Amino acid sequence: MKHTDIYILSGFLGSGKTTLLKRLLQHEKEHGRKVAVVMNEIGQVSIDSHAVSEDAVLSELLSGCVCCTIQDQFEVELYSLLQKHELDVIYIETTGVAHPIEVLDACMSPLFAHRIQMGGIITTIDATRWMNRQQLSIPLQMLLKEQVRHADVLIVNKTDILRPDEQAKLSFELQTINSEARTIFTTFSNVRMEDIHLLSKRMRNEHERMNIERLRIQTYVHTFTSPIDLDVFEQWVRQLPDTIYRMKGFLRFTHTSGVYSFQYAYGTPLYMKEEMNVPLHFVMIGEQLDKQKLKQQLEDMQKGEG
Repeated sequence: MKHTDIYILSGFLGSGKTTLLKRLLQHEKEHGRKVAVVMNEIGQVSIDSHAVSEDAVLSELLSGCVCCTIQDQFEVELYSLLQKHELDVIYIETTGVAHPIEVLDACMSPLFAHRIQMGGIITTIDATRWMNRQQLSIPLQMLLKEQVRHADVLIVNKTDILRPDEQAKLSFELQTINSEARTIFTTFSNVRMEDIHLLSKRMRNEHERMNIERLRIQTYVHTFTSPIDLDVFEQWVRQLPDTIYRMKGFLRFTHTSGVYSFQYAYGTPLYMKEEMNVPLHFVMIGEQLDKQKLKQQLEDMQKGEG
C-alpha cells in the first residue's frame, strides 16, 4: 500500500509558515510529486490561499481550529483527499494558535492512519517575536513554548537583524526547550528543502530503516484481526508509561459482539459502541515508543497470551 507523507507546519502568527509552504510546494513540483495542502484559518476568509499553486490540491478549513472546534471536519477532509487523489504528500498549514500535538492527533484517525506516514512537525519562529514574547499573555507564551517543544525542525526567521549575542541567547533558549530538533537560523524561511525532507524519507523496501524514528513525537498503528479480552486490554492500558499521550481506534472484545471505538487521553479511557463495521485499526501517539515491544504485546493479546 502506498503511504502519503504528512507534514504539519506550526508556528505563531506571522512567523513565516506561508513563505515556507511556497518553497516546499516549489520543491515538490520540481520533483514531480503530487501534493495537497490543507490551510486552516480561524476567520471566515482565507488570506493565504493564493500561495498555493494550481499544481496542488487545496483544501481550506475556515472558522475554527483543526485541533479543537473543527477537528471532525478536518478528519473528514483528510479522508476525502486520500480517497479522491493519489497523493505523495499533504502539507497542513495550521492557524497560529494551534497546538501541534492536537493537530497531529487529528491527523491520526483510525479510519486512515494506516495509509499515511508522518513526516514531522515543522515550527517557524519569528526571532523578534520570540525575544519579546514577555509582552504576550501567559497562555500565548506557553503556546509558543509548546510549538517549540514538539517540533522536529525549528526554522527561526528574521535572524539577520539580531546581534550575535542575541542569536546566541535565542539558540540557548530553544535548545533548553527542545534539544532534539534541527534548528535552522534564516530569513524569509529560506532553507534547503533537503534539510527538512531528510528527516522523514520513507522506507523504500523492507531492508531500509525509516528515519521516522528520529521524530520527537511518534505514532504507531496496529491492526487487530480478531477480538481481544477486555480485562487483559484494560490491564495493559493501566501499565502504559506516561509518555503515551493518546490512543484511539476500533476494537472487538471476546465477551460481546460488535465494534467499539476506543479513546484514551490524559490517562482516561472511553468506550463507545459503533454502528459501523469498520477495520480494527488502533493508533498510539507519544514519545519514546518502543514499537517492537508494543507490537508484540498487542499480538500476544490477540492470541490470548496477554
